[in-house]
Amino acid sequence: MPKLKTHKGAAARFKITGTGKIMRMKGGKSHLRRTKPQRVKRLFDQMIPLHAADRKRISRLIPNGTGD
Repeated sequence: MPKLKTHKGAAARFKITGTGKIMRMKGGKSHLRRTKPQRVKRLFDQMIPLHAADRKRISRLIPNGTGD
């Protein structure tokens, strides 16, 4: 059986918490920021949990649970 390789693009975009949840960043934070409200711009800096439908696909790209 060959070694499982980590997809480095996915490892940079997703982080795995200590409890095993996969967290992601929100998109659209680098485009047209001046016209967005301050509350919305603050929300771009937080990581949010990945949707359950995408969890299986992303967890295959990060097989060892390394979010670093």
